[in-house]
Amino acid sequence: MKFNKPSKETLAKMIDHTLLKPDATENMIIQLCHEARKHHFASVCVNPVNVKLCAEQLRDSDVKVCTVIGFPLGANTTAVKVFEAKEALAEGAAEIDMVINIGALKSGDNDTVSHDISEVVSMAHAAGALVKVIIETALLTDEEKITACLLAKEAGADFVKTSTGFSSSGATIHDVTLMRKAVGPAMGVKAAGGIRSLEDAEKMIAAGATRLGTSAGQKIIQSDDAKTETGKNSY
Repeated sequence: MKFNKPSKETLAKMIDHTLLKPDATENMIIQLCHEARKHHFASVCVNPVNVKLCAEQLRDSDVKVCTVIGFPLGANTTAVKVFEAKEALAEGAAEIDMVINIGALKSGDNDTVSHDISEVVSMAHAAGALVKVIIETALLTDEEKITACLLAKEAGADFVKTSTGFSSSGATIHDVTLMRKAVGPAMGVKAAGGIRSLEDAEKMIAAGATRLGTSAGQKIIQSDDAKTETGKNSY
């Protein structure tokens, strides 16, 4: 099937404009929000400590605040993940990207993984928030990736997400394709980690991604502008 490239507006609405560095300053977070508002990105994705600031900066805009839970290792207890998510939602987050219990998954303890996801999903959905489940593909076999996707789907999550961006590698075409096949056409798939160009973004979307996590959102959109201006796009 031929891939239909998204319009600039559609592409922007697929981007979670991301800044998760531990040394991110207040000014850097404010700039992130300014760029997201300017380009009408889907969200900004920030650490929980920055949620309140982002919510203030993005008030009355169409940009959501997304935060990460159990990040980046997924090794917090379920109770801690639920508390983290609840606090973030109270401070203005509308989307939750949670890391699974990776060790439990690799131990074959699917019940623990499922419970971990379900508890966060239940609390977040009650508050009207979306949940994206980070499975950290770089640490999993293909069989484990499929299992993680199915557990997230069964737990009622809205998206599965490839990576934290803090492991040995990020999103790959292979993983996005595999994840899309595992969850079917209706569930969201977020590709994150290493998406730095318009070409990268389009490849991930062609593979089945419906959301992109990237710190290069502005660069990607400006590249799209440049292609449009030179008449090279053929949407």
